[in-house]
Amino acid sequence: QVQLVESGGGLVQPGGSLRLSCAASGFTLNYDYVGWFRQAPGKEREGVSVILFRDGTTYYAGSMKGRFTISRDNAKNTVYLQMNDLKPKDTAVYYCARRRSAYISWNVRNYDTWGQGTQVTVSS
Repeated sequence: QVQLVESGGGLVQPGGSLRLSCAASGFTLNYDYVGWFRQAPGKEREGVSVILFRDGTTYYAGSMKGRFTISRDNAKNTVYLQMNDLKPKDTAVYYCARRRSAYISWNVRNYDTWGQGTQVTVSS
């Protein structure tokens, strides 16, 4: 069964950190771009960060750069999102997704496999 499973979300105070995981099963990520996206209540899903799994090339949405770090573990077929200095505006459901293509995209329609999402809440 082809699936992505996110974990690591939770409740954290402003300024805190979380590390999200996205584990793939049923397929290898070696040929994929893997993206982290988030969706806050009443808002559209937006891109956070993308990694080319094969060589680790990383991309960040402008506002995330510096606080968030995407990485991968080839042996575990897993992608991570380290989030530091979290702010209330980061509160959202975070999803990972994969795109099997030679080209990066930030368009959610171009990702064909999605995880179920993990809730991140930043609040004091």
